[in-house]
Amino acid sequence: MKSDSQSKWRIHLLFWILYYILEVYLDFYWSRYQFPDLKWTIRLQNTLMLELGYLLVKIPLAYSLLYVYEKIYFKEIFKYILYISTIITAVFAHRFVTHYIIYPSIYGVSETVDGQQPSGLINGYVVFNSFMDLIFMVGLIFGVEITRQKNLLKNQIAQLKAEKLDQELSMLKAQINPHFLFNTLNNIYGMALKKADETPDVILQLSKVMRYNIYEAAEKSISIAKDLENIKDFIQIQKIRHRQLAVNFLESIDNPSQEISPLILIQFVENAFKHGVSESLGEAFITVDIRLQNGILTYSIENSKQEKPHEHSTKIGLKNIRRQLELLYPNHTLSVEDKNNRYIITLTIDFHDTTSH
Repeated sequence: MKSDSQSKWRIHLLFWILYYILEVYLDFYWSRYQFPDLKWTIRLQNTLMLELGYLLVKIPLAYSLLYVYEKIYFKEIFKYILYISTIITAVFAHRFVTHYIIYPSIYGVSETVDGQQPSGLINGYVVFNSFMDLIFMVGLIFGVEITRQKNLLKNQIAQLKAEKLDQELSMLKAQINPHFLFNTLNNIYGMALKKADETPDVILQLSKVMRYNIYEAAEKSISIAKDLENIKDFIQIQKIRHRQLAVNFLESIDNPSQEISPLILIQFVENAFKHGVSESLGEAFITVDIRLQNGILTYSIENSKQEKPHEHSTKIGLKNIRRQLELLYPNHTLSVEDKNNRYIITLTIDFHDTTSH
């Protein structure tokens, strides 16, 4: 709120400075016809002074209409009456300043109409000019304030959307981490019961992966090199358990520092192990092929398929992944091929078409 208030008054101050310069220019241009015998320096000095005098009427009028009356809880009809009364009062104040102060004190002459006929305080022509001068100013200040408020609202909506997006992504990630942790702990428990020699190695690998999940994955983006390192650690954990599993990891990265959202790519590998390999009969395999060339990521996972898959076994995981991709990379393509004995998932992301979340 404090920042918004400071921004508002900076914008309004800039408006009044520019408006003052505009009015000085217009009146100075007009004064060479009204007072042709005066030197330009005197005319400029007089113009600067008279426009300051007019601001004493215009600024209270502007902020009365903008802010003061909005805080008064009247019926609409009474507000309209109050607005009209204020404008009429401002017109008379404008005429008073012009007729009794500006002309006699600044120019040293009586006010006239078109430099010929003497003008009284109330005259149809001069009253209309005062009214139009004030309405022009009111229209400008209202336009500036409405534009400022629209931009403020637009920024607030964008901020709310970003916060909502962050919350949704955090929830989606929170659905992933416990899933992986519980499954791996079950694996370690089984190995511990068998007193397998590899148990300490698996625990060490798990510690490394969880460190990544807790600290690195909290970032909005991370280098693809670090993300791939985490995937390899995950695969090492699974390979210790699945000794007969054939895992091929193909990698071709031309820009290891390319930023990517953490925990996106590993989910496909998790699904491959959980739903396509862990209960497979016969030879099981997983092939991971990841390529990054000229800002375009092509990522494919091919894995063997269990003979009696559980119904909807992969739908929840894929739904989670698809939602994250929609939020982070709207222009991605994701294809899923469900064949007789294998799954093939291919993801393509063009990083040129994405913006940092």
